[in-house]
Formats: sequence, structure tokens, C-alpha cells
Amino acid sequence: MIKTINLSKVFRTEEIETTALNQINLDIQKGEFVAIMGESGCGKSTFLNTVGLLDSVSSGQLIFNDTDVSQFSESQRAVLRKKEIGFIFQSFNLIDELTVFENVELPLTYQNINKSERRQMVTQTLERVNMLHRENHFPQQLSGGQQQRVAIARAIVHKPHLLLADEPTGNLDSKNGTEVMELLTELNQDGSTIIMVTHSEKDADHASRKIHLHDGTQIESPLNATV
Repeated sequence: MIKTINLSKVFRTEEIETTALNQINLDIQKGEFVAIMGESGCGKSTFLNTVGLLDSVSSGQLIFNDTDVSQFSESQRAVLRKKEIGFIFQSFNLIDELTVFENVELPLTYQNINKSERRQMVTQTLERVNMLHRENHFPQQLSGGQQQRVAIARAIVHKPHLLLADEPTGNLDSKNGTEVMELLTELNQDGSTIIMVTHSEKDADHASRKIHLHDGTQIESPLNATV
């Protein structure tokens, strides 16, 4: 599903040039659950943002489902993100003014899907994450674990082929964090391809493979690492 060839990402200002990713070469297969690990500032989130087409590629190639998307324009990247990729963030990023149902429905409103079909898709997805009983609540009425379940529902409601999770348990206590990781594992077992950035070895143990970054460089990629 994902192949990077000498992928690099450089941030430039008038005074400084920072190489956040330095010639990363990876193959991520459909159905894999991959954990990206490393200390703060090593390039983990930059890698996730680049693979998720939120950031452009500075050099090298990014292949997504056999298509070279390295030189895609922002509008082309946006179309691909909307159809193919779901994002889960550490801070949930739910909209306080919208109900649980409306938050999950939001990605579908940007696609040409009629209201009745959107209702069915949202209902099924909220059932999937055990949050349908909270569909009329607002985010501030939910616990952190519940908010992350809603955020996961929003990420998967349009049935993306790739799910990207950036420290998905970072703002949760251990109990809620475990429940979220169990849910991600279930989604992976159901066929979702997941790339997760994490500091947590415990969370990373849910993945089928761990990839370590150090100062923007890949230092380890054990191909046969299993849970």
C-alpha cells in the first residue's frame, strides 16, 4: 500500500534548514499494523503527516497504492486524503459545538453522499465503537476514552484504506488507553491498514512491526517482529 524511496522532508526558513526525514525507504503492505517509534523530535509525526499527504515531499518518492503521489498538488492530495485516509489524533480534535453524531458525520458531508446514507453509515460506525448511545451528546460531556472512540469513528466512517494514528493513547489513562488499543487491533484484524506513531512500547506491542527513527533516519525495521 505504501512505499517510500529515499523519502526526505526538509523544512526551510531564511536562516536555517532542518532535515526532518532523511532518505526513508519503507514498504508497508495492505493489512499491516505498523508502529513508528523514537524519541521526541525524531521525525515520527513528520513521517505520518507526509504519508498522510498533509505535508509535501521534499525529495524521493512516495508511492500510494502503486501511484507515485510525490509531486501531487495540494488539491490532488486533498482528494486522496478525503477518500483513502483516516486520521486519529492525540488530542481528539473533535468540534465542541457538534454532537457525537455530527462530528462523525462531518467527513461524509464533504462527499457526495445523501442524508439517509450518511445516517446509516454514522449509525453503523458508532455501533462499531460502542458509542451509539452517546450520539446526541457533545464532546465535553464525554470521558477522554469516549472522545477518542468518537474520533476513531470519525476516522473510519468513510471506510478509508489507510488509518493513521498519532499517539492515540497519549491523553488517556491506562484503562482507556488499553481499550483504544484493543479497538485499533480489532480494526486491523478486520482489514484496516494502520500506521501508528507512539512512545509507548506497550502500545507498539499491538503492532505487527515496529520501525524506529532517530534524527529523521530509519535505524531499525525488523521485518519479522510480531506481537
